[in-house]
Amino acid sequence: MSKKIAEGTGALVLDVKVGSGAFMKDEASARELAQTMVALGQDAGVHTVALLTDMDTPLGLTAGNAIEVEESLEVLAGGGPEDVVELTVRLAEEMLAGAGVHDADPGAALKDGRAMDVWRRMIAAQGGDPDAALPTARESETVYAPADGVLVGLDALSVGVAAWRLGAGRARKEDAVQAGSGVRLHAKPGAAVRAGEPLMTLLTDTPERFDRAKQALDGAVTIAPEGSRPAHRLIIDRIA
Repeated sequence: MSKKIAEGTGALVLDVKVGSGAFMKDEASARELAQTMVALGQDAGVHTVALLTDMDTPLGLTAGNAIEVEESLEVLAGGGPEDVVELTVRLAEEMLAGAGVHDADPGAALKDGRAMDVWRRMIAAQGGDPDAALPTARESETVYAPADGVLVGLDALSVGVAAWRLGAGRARKEDAVQAGSGVRLHAKPGAAVRAGEPLMTLLTDTPERFDRAKQALDGAVTIAPEGSRPAHRLIIDRIA
């Protein structure tokens, strides 16, 4: 918060995650953290709002570096996973309100291409190439659904550890990161699945990593009888 306040910003929107894949595992701790950061911002004269958002389940359909960028570009182009779009729009709405802008529609800007146009101009202005190809992993392996039913649980921490073991993260600062590695999801909680259907694709440049990545996913998937519905709230609360 000290760094954010020192930048001189007039408004700040925080996305405070809670759940297995978050720094704060339980809602009470995440709420306390959000309230503390909002109070710090407001005491410094910064309009500060926090959203408590769920991270028991991975956000979107990717966990990795290049594949998350690819997914973000899909959202900017008017597509992408519904949960990523929902959270993106909600955070943008909060930021616009904090800046005193009340007549903009970030959802419409995604759908009609304006958001993508602005992103391309931003990249070009910094000397980048918005059309540059993203890195891709050389090897892949599929994880299949073990049974028929409804996917009601997909543990975010397990998916994150699997992506890390595939090369998407580092244990030490000296470790190399594989830009194209990670986990691509084919189903999210609430989806009907059939035994033998693809649930995830594991991506890496080093196939010897697959076994340890799959070990991280043991117990990560919960499939319930058809007709079941997962308990899931993407945006849990707003703290202001």
